[in-house]
Amino acid sequence: MSIEKIQLRKLLRLFYATDPKRRSILRADIYGDIKKEADEDEDEDGGGDFHVPFWADAKRHVDGAVDLLSQTKMRIEKNERRRNLYPQLAAGFLKWWNEKRRWRNEKFIFIKDVKGRVQFPKLNGIVRVENLLPLRIDGQFARIVYPYFSDVPVLPDEGARLGLWLMHEALPNYPLEDLRLLDVLRSKSFGIIDVPLHGDERHLFEVKYESVLSEWKKLKDKK
Repeated sequence: MSIEKIQLRKLLRLFYATDPKRRSILRADIYGDIKKEADEDEDEDGGGDFHVPFWADAKRHVDGAVDLLSQTKMRIEKNERRRNLYPQLAAGFLKWWNEKRRWRNEKFIFIKDVKGRVQFPKLNGIVRVENLLPLRIDGQFARIVYPYFSDVPVLPDEGARLGLWLMHEALPNYPLEDLRLLDVLRSKSFGIIDVPLHGDERHLFEVKYESVLSEWKKLKDKK
C-alpha cells in the first residue's frame, strides 16, 4: 500500500518506529509497489496485510461462529510464517475480550459498513480507517474498535491519542466516547478517558505524516 493512501495502524507504526525499522518498512512498501507495477505474482501475505486472516477470525469468534484458538492453529498449518505472531495475537485478543470488557455479557449486534478515511490535501495523503470491530451494546451505545497489531513499536499514549483523533475524523457519526483503539498483543484498549485529546492532534498528526512521506519519497527516488 502506498504511503499516500495508508491504513491508520500502519501509519501509527511508522510514526513511532526506530529510524532503521521505519526505513525497512518504507523500503518494503516501495518494493511492493514495484512488484505490482511489474504484475508479478505475490503470495497470500506478500501484497496484503499479514494480520487480515487473524482479525477476520477474531471477529468471527466474537460473533460465535468460530473458536479463535482453533482457527489460529489452522492458519498456522496453512502458513508457517504465522507460527510466532498469530498465537500471541490470539492470546492478547482473548484476554481483552474475556477479561476486560465489562459489557461482554450484555447483548450486542454487529454494526454494518463502518469505515472511513481522512484526506490531507496539502500532503496529497489519505489515511484509511477500515476493518473495524463495530458493536452496538444492549441497543444503547456503540463500541467501535480499531486494531493495532504490531509487536514493535509499542503504541505510546501519544500514538493512541492521535489514533483516536483520526478515527473520529474518519467516523464523524460516532461519538468520540464510543471509539477504542486496541493494542492487540498487549490486550490494551485506549479511549479518551485513558488518553484525553489535547487539541493539537491535527497539527501533530500532519507534521508526523509529512515527515514519513518525505522520507518515503526520498527512498523511492533512489530506486
